[in-house]
Amino acid sequence: MERKQTHTLSTDGADIVYDVHGPLPPADGRPPLLMIGQPMDASGFETLASLLPDRTVVTYDPRGLGRSVRRDGRVDNRPDTQAQDVHAVIQALGAGPVELFGSSGGAIAGLALVTAHPEDVLTLVAHEPPIIPALPDAHAAQRARNAITTVYEERGFGAGMAAFMVLSDWHGEFTDEYFAQPAPDPAAFGMPAEDDGARDDPLLSDRSWAVSDYQPDVAALTAAPSRIVIAVGEETGDVFTGRTAVATAGLLGRTATVFPSHHGGFLSGEFGYPGKPEEFAVRLREVLAGD
Repeated sequence: MERKQTHTLSTDGADIVYDVHGPLPPADGRPPLLMIGQPMDASGFETLASLLPDRTVVTYDPRGLGRSVRRDGRVDNRPDTQAQDVHAVIQALGAGPVELFGSSGGAIAGLALVTAHPEDVLTLVAHEPPIIPALPDAHAAQRARNAITTVYEERGFGAGMAAFMVLSDWHGEFTDEYFAQPAPDPAAFGMPAEDDGARDDPLLSDRSWAVSDYQPDVAALTAAPSRIVIAVGEETGDVFTGRTAVATAGLLGRTATVFPSHHGGFLSGEFGYPGKPEEFAVRLREVLAGD
């Protein structure tokens, strides 16, 4: 039998495609391990899932991304909507509450899920949630994020991605020095200079602003029975997602848990800048076990 089985679930306004790697119910009696991203789809978790062959791992494509088709007439990505879709997937699994690993926007969706459905999640490992309101320089960070979208709308994907990479590599708070920088050359980052005319990229457009603008419900999260771990990469340092991870952990009265590598530490080389997926998988096992 193939280890991966693919399913389609019709939810309110979308057909959600998810993959189950391993048996249901899990053969070892442990809960399923659900991995979610945003705007990344299930393909980004293939390597990490393969490094946990003894676990039943579930991955999925958020609505409107990858194989999951929207029917709600919307194009924006919202953590509360993603949380409801994930809740529906968990119910469809019929295997009780899950352990959940959320990456980036998926980490924010995990927090939204625990807020709305705390009974769904035993342990949430939220890896580098990019939550702007948690930052002391939230207004400046929002301005920097908005500027990326402006560049994208004016000049297209290559220019927008170059601006995003400059933001991602900036250390510390977003100061006047950051905003005084000239627009980066896309070619310097290996990005195309020509404009393909598209303006629907979920990372560079305003379609995912609700993700980075998410306001965690601290009271609900701290009262939830779910164990919540906010994770940060050891190489991430004080760039944007490192700062948001540490700040989000602080909101919840805890310290960020260090994982190997960087923001995409669980990714292999086929997605560009490789992480350390083998070490990442070991650390994820340790954290889920309570270490």
